Amino acid sequence: MPYVHIQVTRENVSAAQKAELIAGATELLVRVLNKDPATTFVVIEEVDTDNWGVGGIPVTQLRQIQQT
Repeated sequence: MPYVHIQVTRENVSAAQKAELIAGATELLVRVLNKDPATTFVVIEEVDTDNWGVGGIPVTQLRQIQQT
């Protein structure tokens, strides 16, 4: 019973994109490990950019720097 946990920053990830991630992760486990898709769980967690750091700063700050 595989469990895949995908974490992304909360930055307008659409329902269609999430569905594609779920389908793709499931297909990968079926193809590579011969897992049953009916018992393969994929969870997508969206994390606020204030709670995700890169290079020592929160992504919220990083996005502000990148826009200037």
